[in-house]
Amino acid sequence: MKELTALLAVTLVAGATLAVGAFGLRVSRTTSDFFVASRRVGPFLNASAIGGEYLSAASFLGVAGLVLLRGVDMLWYPIGYTAGYLLLLVFVAAPLRRSGAYTLPDFAEFRVESQSARQVASWLVCLIGGLYLVPQFQGAGLTLSAVTGAPTWAGALLVAVVVLVNVVAGGMRSITLVQAFQYWVKLTALLAPALVLWLAWHHDGSPSRNLHSAQWVEPLQGPHATYLTYSLIVATFLGAMGLPHVVVRFYTNHDGAAARSTTLGVLTMLSVFYLLPTAYGVLGRVYDTSLIAQGRTDSVVLELPGKILGGTGSTLVTALLGAGAFAAFLSTSSGLVVSISGVLSQDLLSRRFDNVTGFRIGGVLAAGGALLLAAVSQGLPVAHAVELAFAVAASTFCPLLLLGIWWRGLTARGAVAGMVGGGTLAGTAVLAAMVGVHPPGMAGALLAQPALLTVPIAFATMVGVSLADRAHVPVHVGRAMVRLHLPEALEVDRGGYHPSS
Repeated sequence: MKELTALLAVTLVAGATLAVGAFGLRVSRTTSDFFVASRRVGPFLNASAIGGEYLSAASFLGVAGLVLLRGVDMLWYPIGYTAGYLLLLVFVAAPLRRSGAYTLPDFAEFRVESQSARQVASWLVCLIGGLYLVPQFQGAGLTLSAVTGAPTWAGALLVAVVVLVNVVAGGMRSITLVQAFQYWVKLTALLAPALVLWLAWHHDGSPSRNLHSAQWVEPLQGPHATYLTYSLIVATFLGAMGLPHVVVRFYTNHDGAAARSTTLGVLTMLSVFYLLPTAYGVLGRVYDTSLIAQGRTDSVVLELPGKILGGTGSTLVTALLGAGAFAAFLSTSSGLVVSISGVLSQDLLSRRFDNVTGFRIGGVLAAGGALLLAAVSQGLPVAHAVELAFAVAASTFCPLLLLGIWWRGLTARGAVAGMVGGGTLAGTAVLAAMVGVHPPGMAGALLAQPALLTVPIAFATMVGVSLADRAHVPVHVGRAMVRLHLPEALEVDRGGYHPSS
């Protein structure tokens, strides 16, 4: 009965996702529809869609599991995941929208006037997107296995198929509606069970066992804890602005002011949502520390109802949580596949296919490649896989965006050197994690959390090479900076500007 109820809930979420995507298909006709939804997405809808795609497997399952395992140190995950949007709001959102780009490689080419920079950015989009897709498929397999007993590959395959149907059919226009719908599904699916479990905990006399151990409640405990904590902060604070599937959503706003309003909405929605996984982690510490010894902390959200409630109540609550988890995997995977598809279609497939056909083929390649990566990296914890993707984004696109938007001196050679250097160093940590290399001492800490080392190196490399190459500052840098920083009501005209009216 329990498995059947959970399977029905997951099926309903998948069916509703396809139905919403089909509605979007009816209005997806042009290349602009497929890539940026014709830049007509309002702030509230876009904020909901960003919340839908950003709140991934790491948010729904991983954060709760980390809080269960390691306590207060892990609160930096939800703080960093949210605070990154504050930096994005202040420094990036509006100028990025004004650039008029479709993708991050578009922005790289626009700003430093270089095909080489564009090509490097294209490969990085595929790398970061693939890294982020892997934990979505892993989490889907974990969820379906936990709530129905199905093999782990079944959940990953189900998510891949549903995502591909929506992306291939309707592109960004379709996915925007799907992701906005799924944010509210996820919030409801975590909030309602959390209230039920909290009432049950209160009815039990509010027990607090296992909450008082020094290692769990005191921050910065253990070897290299200070370095690991600050490196995590750097990765999550700066990585958000370099995530391709997040950044592409700002291109769908009408103008820079709408992009800023969207970011404020996202900050509010994330702040509400991230209270909930933390609560699940704390309740897991009270009721089911056996998951720590078993190495299954990522499943704490799905297993808590059985430990606290039992009976029919447990069945219904677990089914709702399973449905919410699947909404998380579907929405995040959709955004990632869209961002990778856009880059593949423009930079690798454009010579042989038209934009829309290339976009669809790119979606198939993105999902298929991520499925293969997920199959060979099963031992990688969900949240750690995501934080490594943040580290790569923070070490590559973050310096490109900040320096490209705010410093006239950035050159093509500087941009390429910084992205390649930061991406190579952070990518080494990713490769080590995937093959299971965990050296002792400080070397292990650097590989586990590379951002505190790799981000400064990437910035320094971009600045240093650009200063040495100052004779090759882009010819049209003045016009580019005017376009990035002037409101849309003013338009560039031969190096100057005049009111567009």
